[in-house]
Amino acid sequence: MIIPEELVNDRYWYSLMLIFHGSKKLRSYWTNEYIDFKHRTIEVDRLKAISKTWSKSEKFMLRLALHLFNGRDKVDLGNMDYLDEHNTALALKALNFRYGR
Repeated sequence: MIIPEELVNDRYWYSLMLIFHGSKKLRSYWTNEYIDFKHRTIEVDRLKAISKTWSKSEKFMLRLALHLFNGRDKVDLGNMDYLDEHNTALALKALNFRYGR
């Protein structure tokens, strides 16, 4: 599933996409079942329910992606300590895209 052209420069959608595409775990959830570009929605509650058994780092990456997308889902940046080098770089890249000016 590819992000529509009009959303490529949208800081909310693109930061979400960066994390979903860069995360091995989340990549498999970048589907029409969870992401609806037509209605511009994400199945947040379903994704959170699915993630209950995931590792702390995987849960953090999902929470960060959702926070960058909607701002309502809170994230504790202290949990970045659980990330490996790849996911730390990915998280920082997404944060910079979303909040960098």
